[in-house]
Amino acid sequence: MDAVETRPAVLILLGPPGAGKGTQARMLEEEFGLVQLSTGDLLRAAVAMGTPAGLAAKAVMEAGGLVSDEIVLAILKDRMAEPDVTKGVILDGFPRTAGQAAALDGLLAESGQRVDAAVSLEVDDEAMIARVAGRYTCADCGEGYHDDFKQPVHAGVCDKCGGTAFKRRADDTAETARARLEAYHAQTAPLIDHYDHLGVLARVDAMGSIADVRAALGGIVAAITV
Repeated sequence: MDAVETRPAVLILLGPPGAGKGTQARMLEEEFGLVQLSTGDLLRAAVAMGTPAGLAAKAVMEAGGLVSDEIVLAILKDRMAEPDVTKGVILDGFPRTAGQAAALDGLLAESGQRVDAAVSLEVDDEAMIARVAGRYTCADCGEGYHDDFKQPVHAGVCDKCGGTAFKRRADDTAETARARLEAYHAQTAPLIDHYDHLGVLARVDAMGSIADVRAALGGIVAAITV
């Protein structure tokens, strides 16, 4: 009997700042062996490595411009060819527009891949504003915490790495959070429609507990990585 060829799963997490994408992505990485690919991290790594796409991105950024979709896609293509992504990837921060989504579909099709699931983490805007305004992270490992929802088990000590230094983003204010949410909804609505039409959209209530959201996402990922 011939062996069944498997391909890396492609998962997209859609959700506004504070919806828990980072926290959930880390847990999915640990359980399923997926690799989270953040656009910002990919750009910085490509620039540091001096790849052709990275050098192109560096030139644009140094000139004060925005890195084009073509460059981002080239960097993403290079990264997805690395051996550590054989089980699949979680895309974070890309695509952001319907045009980028269509370009991503084309890129994946070149290697016989596709978006297996696009998960919209659904939020209540006013509750999300309160959530964003109270969050902070470990300065050493980046583990996320919140004044009300997720305090370290031992006050002042990171659960993950034992670090004792924490930091807050200067722009994590109620006003900034409200503006981000408005921009997110306007920007993401076409993306949700795109993936809904492809039949790969799933919606998860992101206002539940971390464990409940994790269970819902785990079920989705388990189904696309079989």
